[in-house]
Amino acid sequence: MAWYNNILKSRKLQTKTIYAKQRSYSGASRDRFFTDFSSTSSSPDSEIQPNIRILRARARELARNDSYVSRYLNLMISNVVGKSGIRISSKARTDSGNLDMDANQQIEKAWKEWCKRGVCTVDGRMSFLDCQKLFIETLYRDGEVLILHRQVKDVNKFGYAIRFIEADRLDEDYNDIAANGNQIKMGVEVDSHDRPIAYYLFKDHPYDTLYSHKREHDRVPKEELMHIFLANRPEQTRGISPIATSMANIKMLNGYLEAEIVAARVGSSKMGFFTSPEGNSYVGDDTAEDGYAPVMNASAGTFEQLPSGMSFQSFDPSHPSTAFESFTKSVLRSIASGLNISYHSLSNDLTSVNYSSIRQGALEDRAAYQISQQFMIEHMIEPIFKQWFLMAIGSELKLPPEKFDKFFNSTNYIAREWDWIDPQKEINAKIAGLQNGITTYSDIASSQGRDAEELMEMHQKEKQLMEQYGIKSAYQPFGQKQPVPAEIDGSKDEE
Repeated sequence: MAWYNNILKSRKLQTKTIYAKQRSYSGASRDRFFTDFSSTSSSPDSEIQPNIRILRARARELARNDSYVSRYLNLMISNVVGKSGIRISSKARTDSGNLDMDANQQIEKAWKEWCKRGVCTVDGRMSFLDCQKLFIETLYRDGEVLILHRQVKDVNKFGYAIRFIEADRLDEDYNDIAANGNQIKMGVEVDSHDRPIAYYLFKDHPYDTLYSHKREHDRVPKEELMHIFLANRPEQTRGISPIATSMANIKMLNGYLEAEIVAARVGSSKMGFFTSPEGNSYVGDDTAEDGYAPVMNASAGTFEQLPSGMSFQSFDPSHPSTAFESFTKSVLRSIASGLNISYHSLSNDLTSVNYSSIRQGALEDRAAYQISQQFMIEHMIEPIFKQWFLMAIGSELKLPPEKFDKFFNSTNYIAREWDWIDPQKEINAKIAGLQNGITTYSDIASSQGRDAEELMEMHQKEKQLMEQYGIKSAYQPFGQKQPVPAEIDGSKDEE
């Protein structure tokens, strides 16, 4: 009887094990279908360090030679930065609560002067708008941006300028323990809280082949350098190019397109082979160098009689194949998803879109662009403005330095906005919201990348200009108007 009980107990254990497997995660399966699925873990830095240089170099190569990556970077620049870039609007107030017009105008005028070409950078080659474009392109191509703060009296009257340097200058192979006990990870010195303390930069560009250089380091304190990257994991020290997720598909698609183009050229040539029982009885117009394969030169619209016993076998490959378009579209959709951008924006393909689909795609793209705008404001624009303001207040700006926090914290950053696909419906919606008190002039102005105070100032100037020239106009933007119906649904698709 004991043996029977043992059998029952064994069967119960087996049944329990089967049920446990059924209740577990299928993604953790280790059967033969998952043998090539990685199941090991590693820290973010241990994954980045061996690959960062290769990924950066390949992303740059794709940016130079791949039309889709070039399109992606141009879309990021034109939509995140725009034609005017991210601007500042000072909104400091007096003790009585009114806008401090004199101080605000001083700050905005001086900042605008610093942003001009030849003033804001140490080398004098760029405007601050150019700097913003370079920042976005570098961030989304290389994965990280390095900008040096420079206090320079001989460059501009503000005594402050910036300098871009390439991420290659930050030595990813330098991993050590500093003399003060801090850990150095891929050229970044961090304290016990993993906060950056200093950066170890090559004195010269390590891959500069035009000039001789020494692979020596400069230790640059964090106060003098902005190291900006998009973090994907906690405890990450360096940045990886966002193109990395789509890089393999882009390379394979390029190879496929090249093969199809070559095959199509071969197919359009309409070549063929001469065959005979002997295999060598026909001597053509030309002979290959090895003396084996005879060649006949053919002209369009001509026919030639073959020697006796010779027949012709055509070679007519059909390329590109009928699946070419659908296959490339599928791969491009995968690439677009990896780049976090809509397929029709990346491919410039609008053949199958309607009003609803293009509107939905535009909304998703704009949400991603707005995230990038906010990242740029927090990590680049605001720190640079702060350093400039620290140098300018009390000198070029006739403002009390003790009120630095008040003026700095009263600064708004205005990024570019987009017109709706149907502008009339958008304008009507804004008017209806304004008349019903659910939105303000400031909301509307900021949605267009402008400032309400700037807008009202322009209205006032135009009104004064009309009075100066004796022009009478019925135009009054802030007068009473009949309510506008808020017909904004756009439910009907426009094919």
